Amino acid sequence: MEDKKEQKDKKKNIREIAEAIVIALVLALVIRTFVIQAFKIPSGSMEDTLLVGDHIVVSKFAYGIQVPKPAIIKVFGASIPFFETKLIPSWGKVERGDVIVFRFPGDRSKDYIKRVIGLPGDRVELREKVLYLNDARIDDPWGVNKGGLYGEDTEKNVNFGPYTVPEGTVFVMGDNRDRSYDSRYWGTVPFKDIKGKAFIIYWSWDRDSHWVRFGRLGDIIH
Repeated sequence: MEDKKEQKDKKKNIREIAEAIVIALVLALVIRTFVIQAFKIPSGSMEDTLLVGDHIVVSKFAYGIQVPKPAIIKVFGASIPFFETKLIPSWGKVERGDVIVFRFPGDRSKDYIKRVIGLPGDRVELREKVLYLNDARIDDPWGVNKGGLYGEDTEKNVNFGPYTVPEGTVFVMGDNRDRSYDSRYWGTVPFKDIKGKAFIIYWSWDRDSHWVRFGRLGDIIH
C-alpha cells in the first residue's frame, strides 16, 4: 500500500511540475508578445545612440494593442504556420524622434530598429546630408555621419527627396546616417508593423574589448 501511495504522490508531483512549466512558458510567451520584448543590436546603424552589443527592452504596448494574426515563417527553408502581431493604435502616439522596432518590409522574419523621422503627410528631404522636414531645416541632435556610405546608391545618403510620407506609415532612418539601410532605400513602415518603442538598455557587451560597458547599463533610450 505504501509503495502505491508513494507512486501516486510521485506522479502528482511530476504533473504539478509539468503544469507549472507549461504555465510559465505560456506567461513568458504572452509577456513577450504583448508587453515587453528584449532585442540585441547587431549593427552600427543606430550609433551613437545604440552600439553593437547593446541589449535593449522594447515596450510592446507603447502605442496600442498587439493583436495576433496567422502567419507563415520559414525554418530551414520549410514553411511553418505560426502567428505574428498587428499593432492596433489604441493609446499613446508615435512621435518624431521615437526609436521603434518593426518588421522589416523586405523580409518580415526580420526586425529592424530605427528612429521615426517623418509622420503621415510630412515632406522629408536631405540636402547635402542636412535633414529638412516640411521644407524647414530641423534640429537633428541624433544624426551622425561617419562615412562608409551604404550600398551602391550612395547619393540617397547625401541628397534625398523631397518625399511625402503616405498615410498610415512612418518614415524611419538610422542615427548613423551614412551606414543605415532605411526608408530612403525601401520605403516607409506601416503602423501595423510596429512592434514597439525602445526604452532602456539593460546590458551592453563590447566585443572589441570583450568586456561589459557598465556605463551604458540602465540608460534610457532617447
